[in-house]
Amino acid sequence: MANRLTQIATRTGDDGTTGLGDGSRVPKDHLRVQAMGDVDELNSTLGVLLAEPLPDDVRELLVVIQHELFNLGGELSIPGFELLKEDAVLRLDEALAHYNAALPRLLEFILPAGTRSAAIAHVGRTVARRAERAVVALTAVDAVRAAPRHYLNRLSDLLFVLARVLNRANLDGLGGDDVYWKSERLQRQQD
Repeated sequence: MANRLTQIATRTGDDGTTGLGDGSRVPKDHLRVQAMGDVDELNSTLGVLLAEPLPDDVRELLVVIQHELFNLGGELSIPGFELLKEDAVLRLDEALAHYNAALPRLLEFILPAGTRSAAIAHVGRTVARRAERAVVALTAVDAVRAAPRHYLNRLSDLLFVLARVLNRANLDGLGGDDVYWKSERLQRQQD
């Protein structure tokens, strides 16, 4: 792709439209633009997570994911274009299996809490789910490959697992374990 960021404030969107990568213009509330925006927000959330203390392997993985999310957003911005590679989904599957293997079995639902990094990973998880829903909505009215949907689905799962990993890494000293929901069932088991 050519470097096209010569002018940031173009004022071409003042009429409520935005340009897609193929040069076409659509309303800013178009389903494609909503999906692109949710993917961008997810990538920005990962940027916030990367500003936190993280284990080196998690940091390296998140940087790769940011690049893949940029590819995913680029693919969404050009109808009919393929930019997100199939091996990106496989990489998430492998990371999910790797990190989940070292975690204890969950006894109950957990709260999106613990260390700051784990909490940010949970925010990323929820944004990934919203981005996935936006891509599904777009797919209902326009052609979108399955890979973006699969990628976002796996990424939300991975961010859940990474939140648990980050709580155990406890790099800010405020976590150490999952924060369980205080359900009646769990309370009865502990009594």
